[in-house]
Amino acid sequence: MTGPRIAAVAALLGLTVAAVASAEPPLKRPNAGVRRVPASGSAAAASPSAAAPSPTASTQITCPADMVRVHDFCIDRYEAALVDAKSGRLLTPFYPPRWARARTIRRIWQQERALVGSRAARTMPLPRLPTWQKAVHRFKAVSRPAAVPHGYLTWYDAKRACEAAGKRLCTRDEWTLACRGRYDRKFPYGAEYIRGACNVHRRFHPAATLHGDASSGHHDPRLNLVAGPKGDSGLRAAGATSRCQSEWGSDAIYDMVGNLDEWIADPNGEFRGGFYARMTTKGCEAKVSNHSSKYSDYSTGARCCSAGGATAKSTTQN
Repeated sequence: MTGPRIAAVAALLGLTVAAVASAEPPLKRPNAGVRRVPASGSAAAASPSAAAPSPTASTQITCPADMVRVHDFCIDRYEAALVDAKSGRLLTPFYPPRWARARTIRRIWQQERALVGSRAARTMPLPRLPTWQKAVHRFKAVSRPAAVPHGYLTWYDAKRACEAAGKRLCTRDEWTLACRGRYDRKFPYGAEYIRGACNVHRRFHPAATLHGDASSGHHDPRLNLVAGPKGDSGLRAAGATSRCQSEWGSDAIYDMVGNLDEWIADPNGEFRGGFYARMTTKGCEAKVSNHSSKYSDYSTGARCCSAGGATAKSTTQN
């Protein structure tokens, strides 16, 4: 083969090998999908051949300041207190939130309190019902530390209050998950029942104290003001039982066991967690489902959930 022909064949083979090499995929390196951005001033940063990182958005849930993030939803840090939706004034928590019902209950118990219970019980006055709360108003739920949670709620009241706040009632799964905390425990504080850690299973019943009968008079506005053996009332302000925390990261949800029962999103009627005088040691598994959604008494309260806001969080990739 002559010299020029040998050179031509060699050149052709060289082009073929280069083409095959360029068609092969590059070997993958560990963590090749994430590019480390070099410090400014380094040779790599100054190199014009360094590829610019491309941002990729991942979704992260953000919650309002009065709520706690639990995986992909938000839940109120505290049991619901109610306020007037227009003025923001707190409703008294010792009457039903609907104005006509509150007026009726007060009128009934102005008479009944003089007829039932011991002499000392009959002298206990009814809590005040503000004049403005006797007139038409709209109410909404708020989650506030040190506020007295609102009892006497039907399922419909609880649903309306959460929705007026731009939230909703929690599903059964959401409520249970939130209660059990990041460590998935039966009680907010641990795996075993500890007396007094949450405001539940108290050694007195307010209806028995006032009426001599624990099973009657459950709309009496005075019930959540009755003092126990140690002098403190059965119903406590939100967050007052500081050990009763369901931990989530560096945050916590208070009073998911005890204080008030909490309606969940089941329209057939179910509330969970127990209230201060319920003799239960079931913790986050405590529930009552034998009442209709129209039921209410001094122990029925609420807590709201929401989907939270989606925030785009950027990561950098090649």
